Formats: sequence, structure tokens, C-alpha cells
Amino acid sequence: MNLHPVIGAVTERIRARSAPERSRYLRRIEEAAARERGADRMSCANVAHAFAALPGNDKLRIVAQKRPHIGIVTSYNDMLSAHAPFAGYPDVIKDEARQRGATAQVAGGVPAMCDGVTQGTAGMELSLFSRDVIAMATAVALSHDVFDAALMLGICDKIVPGLLIGALQFGHLPTVLVPAGPMTSGLSNNDKSKVRERAAQGLVGRPELLDAEMRAYHAPGTCTFYGTANSNQMLMEAMGLHVPGTAFVNPGNELREQLTREAVRTALGIVKAGRYTPIGRLVDERAIVNAMVALLATGGSTNHLIHWVAVARAAGITIDWNDFAGLSAVVPLLSRVYPNGSADVNQFQAAGGPGFVIRELLDAGLMHEDVLTVRPGGIREYTREPALAAALTSVLSRRESDQGAIAWNDIGPSRDTDVVRPATYPFSATGGLKLLTGNLGRSVIKVSAVPDDRRVIEAPARVFNAQDELLRAFNAGELESDVVCVVRWQGPQANGMPELHKLTPPLAVLQGRGLRVALVTDGRMSGASGKVPAAIHVSPEAAAGGPLARLRDGDVVRLDADAGTLQALVPAAEWAARDVAQLPEKLKVANSHGVGRELFSAFRRNATTAEEGACTWL
Repeated sequence: MNLHPVIGAVTERIRARSAPERSRYLRRIEEAAARERGADRMSCANVAHAFAALPGNDKLRIVAQKRPHIGIVTSYNDMLSAHAPFAGYPDVIKDEARQRGATAQVAGGVPAMCDGVTQGTAGMELSLFSRDVIAMATAVALSHDVFDAALMLGICDKIVPGLLIGALQFGHLPTVLVPAGPMTSGLSNNDKSKVRERAAQGLVGRPELLDAEMRAYHAPGTCTFYGTANSNQMLMEAMGLHVPGTAFVNPGNELREQLTREAVRTALGIVKAGRYTPIGRLVDERAIVNAMVALLATGGSTNHLIHWVAVARAAGITIDWNDFAGLSAVVPLLSRVYPNGSADVNQFQAAGGPGFVIRELLDAGLMHEDVLTVRPGGIREYTREPALAAALTSVLSRRESDQGAIAWNDIGPSRDTDVVRPATYPFSATGGLKLLTGNLGRSVIKVSAVPDDRRVIEAPARVFNAQDELLRAFNAGELESDVVCVVRWQGPQANGMPELHKLTPPLAVLQGRGLRVALVTDGRMSGASGKVPAAIHVSPEAAAGGPLARLRDGDVVRLDADAGTLQALVPAAEWAARDVAQLPEKLKVANSHGVGRELFSAFRRNATTAEEGACTWL
């Protein structure tokens, strides 16, 4: 299938825009790749320190036999369900490496925080910036510079983008991302949301709400909705950075372990074959576009309109929201997974999952097929699904087999067209995300879950300086008519750009009462949000003098997701003459203290805009 002309055109303009910085980046990784192995170029004292804790046989392999040495960067902790399964991964990886005549070390760990834990609390103001901390921690881990390849163990919201940004600073290394999979299905996401809405109305108490939440989030693995964490996994498949089909296999079964072992075999396969596909080469303009297309085709998390800008920048590539908008106009919506539908990611996987979607996009000419991946067969390998090979009946047979542990099978047609559909029969002809522009700035909206009759909202604004103000107004019964709720001072420079998912239940209640309601904010919403129209990531943010700082209570705001506009219906002369409000000193002080926020003042001061990736390292 020939590449769709719009996909080609967007890719070409990204390539042209990025050419100078991309060329500099590639020169740097070429120079790094041309050096001698770390154990050969370093002083004897450096080498001794690097490998002092290894068993003698491993030291022999690295130093004398010059066998490949893998660095492991892990986001393990046993507090968070998605990361707890990583506890045993290093031992599995080391065992597999030794069986292949290689070695592996845990190079370092990175922090992993959960937005589900911090949602609506002060800790959420560290969330976005934790991505850059993770990138820095990844760089620190790999800075020992003795590795021939790397495995990145991570899965959730900021962790995968942070690992990628850090790994791309060592773009000369073959690198494979290693996930742990979603938890099994518990209380359905729809039923959980209904309980939350009833709690927002005071119809159920804390015991009933807590019971519902604990039945929904009940086991090791990622949450089962299609939020940022699971969108990460879809994008890793689309970029060819996983072992194919790894994304949504549940933790704790034999296939999951074999996929982890296959990640080791994959990384070593690149090194031993001399197939020059380090991560910095693999992540090029085509791979970035493939990720963007996969995000749009699945109605993925809005957070990636920030994160993938930052990931691309780490590889010397510049993308912006115009690129997303151009792609969204031609990329069909091929899946409905909560919050864009009722299915969870386990049902998505059972219906065909990432492999089905990637195959449909490739066959329709909507993804680049001529891309590098961590596998020799290229991106077509990612259109199949893994299963344990039937011949595997004993530990002996597993250990004797090089590649026979897993068989990859054709997916065939959709197993549930309510969940995934072919490109010839999509849920929507265009993607799930849209760019909004107007006198209120540039913002994005996730339209894939918004009902058709709610895509245009025109109503008076109610301006809030914090999400708690909105909640108080809701609880006091002040929001009883059509309204555009504006929550400002929520951008990267103001307070670290927290997610405002806590606002979803009350806004959904208002919409359920028949009111026409929307949210406009320079903050973020969770990847799990969707059915209430929300213009988010408004840039420039209010704290940087952006237009939300001019808005007043009662101004009529029109959010038009069909036309792609966000407008305050105020006469131009009056709008231009208005004073620009300043971040209230009380909020500025509050945003600077408690739960470690003191340590992030430089991050807030130096953060770029949301459209520039909210980067603190540029």
C-alpha cells in the first residue's frame, strides 16, 4: 500500500524542520558508537569499580571474553501496581543473558509515581516534572558507560517518556523497552465512574466509593482503562521498541516471563549480528509519526501531545500540535476502549489489540513501513500476537530453545467490532484528538469520547484559580446553568501542570443533568478523561501572560471542536485593552512549598510551554 500523501507530507515537514538538530544528534551518536567498548577504553581502576560486585564468571565474560554486557534501568517499586511486577525481572534478565553467553547489570533505578495516588493532591504538582527527573536518573544510570545494550523496565504515565528521553542521550545503544502488562479486569470502568458520579452528588458515602475503587484497582499491573500508561504501550509497539505483542499480556504468567527473556534475546541479537539499529537511529521522524498515528487511531491519552514532543526533541526532532492536527484529519479512529468506549485494555487485547490496529494502519498506508525496529523483520512483526509455543512442555525444552519459546500468530479479523474495527469500517473517519485555536490561545481536546451533540459549547465563563474552588462552587450548588468552567494557573510554570481528573465526576454530573458544560484550562486532564468537552493544555499559560489571564466571569466562551476554535466572544478592542491578571501571591507561595515542591522551583522557572513539551532541560 502506498503511503497516504498527508502522512508523507507531515513527515517531510518534520524532517525539514528538524534537519539541523537531527544531523547534530546523529553525529554525536556516531561518535559514541565508534569508540572502543567501555571495558576496553576505561582505566583499570574504572573497570574494577564497575564490575566489582559481579560474580567471577561474569567479570571474565565482560573483560577477557569481550561478551555483550546489558545495562538494566528499572522503575521497580512495590507500592505501585504497575511497577511491582518488575521485582523479579533483573534475575530473569541476568539468567537469560548468561544462557546466551552475555551479562547484565542493574545500572540504576528511576522514581515512579502514580497519578492515581496523587490525583487532586499537592503531590500531583510533581507529576509532570517527574518525567524529566526520570530522564536524568536514566542518564545517571547509563553514565557509567560500560554497556553494549540497554533494557528499560517501565510502563506508566511519565515513566516511559522519561526512560525514552534518558535513553536517547545514549542513542548509540541498542535499547528495548520492557513492560509488565495490565492487571486483570476487576470492577468495570463504567461502573466505577457511575459510583464516582453518585459520590459527587452525595448519594453514596466514602465506604461505598472506597469499595468500588478497590474492586477496580485490585491487583499487580497497570490500570485497565486506556489512559496514559496503556497509551505508552501502544506507542512502544508502533515505534518497534518492544518485543512484538508485549504490551497487554498480564503479569505473572509464563508468556510474560518468556517475553521478558525475548527482550534479552532481542537486544543481544542486535549486538551480535552487528545490525546497527541503536535507539537514536531507530527513533527517527518516521517512527515518531508512526507513534502519533497510533495515538490518534486509538483515541489515546492527551498527555502525549506533551510527552511525545519532548521525546522527539531528545532525538533532535521538532514536532508541534499542527503536526498532530494534520495527521488527525486523515487517521481514522479504529478502537473504542474506556473512556472512549466500554471495553478495557484486556478486552482490547482479546479483540486484536495493538497488532490488529498496526496492521490496519499499515495496510491503509497510514504508517511508515520502511522503519527500523528492534526486530530484524521490521514493523510487520508487530502485526502478530505472541503465544507460548506448543512444544514447550518442560524447563529443559525452554532452555534448549533459542527462539522457540514463543510463536507469533496472525491476528485475523477483529474478534469484536465494538472494540476494534478495520480501517475500511472505522468508528470515526478522523482521529481522536483535535487542535483548538483562537483568542484564548492554542489547546487540544480529546473528541473521541465526547458525544456529537456536545462538541460545540457556548456559555458564560466561570473563572477559577484552582480546582478546589470549582469543587466548592459545585458543592454549594452554584453551577446550575450552562457554563464554561475555566481553571487557570495550572500550567508548567505556575504549579507544574497537574492533572485535574478530580473535576471529571462533578462536571459529568452537570452534563448528566442536561446542562451544556465544558472545561477550559492550562492544566492537564487524565488520559482517562473524555466525555465532558475539555480544552486543555491552553498555551501560553496564564502564568506566562497567556490569554486566560484576561478572562473574566461572565465572558461568553465558545468551544467548537468541529471547527477547531476556542474563543472568548469579547470585542477585539476591549479584549486587547484588558489588564492581564497576575498569579495570586497566595497561590504562588502555596505552589512552592510542601511535599517536596521546594526542590522543583528551577523546573517551574525553566519549563517550556506545553506545546514545546514542558521540557525543563532545553
